[in-house]
Amino acid sequence: MGILDKLFGEFVDVIEWTDDSSDTMVYRFERYGNEIKYGAMLTVRESQTAVLVSEGRVADFYEPGLYQLETRNMPILTTLESWPHGFSSPFKAEVYFFNMRRFTDLKWGTKNPVMLRDKEFGPLRLRAFGTYSIRIKEPLTFIREIVGTGAHFQTAGISDQLRNLIVSRFASIIGESGIPILDLAANYDELSEYITQMISPEFAAYGLEVLQLLVENISLPPEVEAAMDKRTSMGIIGDLSRYTHYQAAEAMTAAAQNPSGAANEGIGMGMGFAVASQMSRAFTQQSSGQAPATPPPLPDSAVVYYAAINGHQQGPFERPVLDQKISSGEINRSTLIWHAGLAEWTPAEQVPELAGAFAQVPPPLPKS
Repeated sequence: MGILDKLFGEFVDVIEWTDDSSDTMVYRFERYGNEIKYGAMLTVRESQTAVLVSEGRVADFYEPGLYQLETRNMPILTTLESWPHGFSSPFKAEVYFFNMRRFTDLKWGTKNPVMLRDKEFGPLRLRAFGTYSIRIKEPLTFIREIVGTGAHFQTAGISDQLRNLIVSRFASIIGESGIPILDLAANYDELSEYITQMISPEFAAYGLEVLQLLVENISLPPEVEAAMDKRTSMGIIGDLSRYTHYQAAEAMTAAAQNPSGAANEGIGMGMGFAVASQMSRAFTQQSSGQAPATPPPLPDSAVVYYAAINGHQQGPFERPVLDQKISSGEINRSTLIWHAGLAEWTPAEQVPELAGAFAQVPPPLPKS
């Protein structure tokens, strides 16, 4: 400071601080040589607290109000007493103003993903961010533990350390909670309150109070989010066959709107009508509760036959063996046949699946 600053300080006897910033937490009132005159007026505004430090020790603590520094425990620094020492008084004092208001919209977030194990998806990496608000609760603790002898302390001087505390507690809490990843969004409020309770003692050790902590977002890596979006899309589509028909109909509609010739237009319209007809049948079956038509099961090649030959039951015969006996005449049209599914013994020519076998066999000769 120059001589003009020194002379101006001799006449100015009002000690106050008007804060025009939004992030200043502590401000030390600047006086030339830290000299405070006897009878100086100290103004402490609302949302402020002042601390007077004399000879390195806290001398007094001031709440909002107007104070005249003239008591015996204040340094007696009059102008006449300081002049013989060449404007350098042996009595020094400092006034620190503390901003006691709430500091809001402070950011926190994970620098690196937090690893955890989810019951549904297995190992995952999470990122999270949010905001928090604080205020000075114990000015003396704050000046001893954090501010020190600094003249101008802002939130940026401690925000990194506070953010590290929050992220550390968040990683522990989210890992121990066991909340499924898909249910985290429904538990943001509970997580915020629990984290606030966990970190409050550590903030208090700095003389600070955490008023509110918000978890704004918990996100997955982009690759995992893309996979989950595909899975969600498939769930919304539902019946893939119906969706394919819909896509085909849309494609045919687009082709009909942009024809390259009469032939293409006719083909496009024909395909469109065919797809629309098929979709209509599918929707009708679904709305009426009818299952779509399906082909009958393949015939069972393991059917075996029994035959009454010469008054005796013989078999079982597989179909190729039965056909040979029909061809040789050992089994004729009137031979009784039975297999699983027939209610009783039936003449061979009346068994539906054997009717074709007798087409090449001549009927018996007529009686003379």
